[in-house]
Amino acid sequence: MSRQPYACGLDAAVDVMGGKWKARILWRLSEGTRRFEELRREIPGISEKMLIQQLREMEAHGLVHREIHRQVPPKVEYSLTEFGVSLNAALEPLGDWGHVHMERIVAAQEALEQERARPRGARP
Repeated sequence: MSRQPYACGLDAAVDVMGGKWKARILWRLSEGTRRFEELRREIPGISEKMLIQQLREMEAHGLVHREIHRQVPPKVEYSLTEFGVSLNAALEPLGDWGHVHMERIVAAQEALEQERARPRGARP
């Protein structure tokens, strides 16, 4: 008998999408096939090592297809699978929610950072 590793569907989805970068990679690939360097340029702040790791994980989950073209120099392209397209569609409402509430989220984040910066004795 196999054990169900997830408590709910959201738990499974978060496992596949966990981390800061995967949603950004998905978004870029939803616009079309990309080479590695294109993705790196289009996703500010991601390191080469992190992009490689995230793409490998996404490929292992079946979200991303990696196409290797045998030529000199080698050409590798990444695109979304049908499974990746379906996940991206599921994330669109979450992106819409974030857009609608962005000012509130930023204000709350700034307040939290200010609270953390206060000396311990100065907190109310």
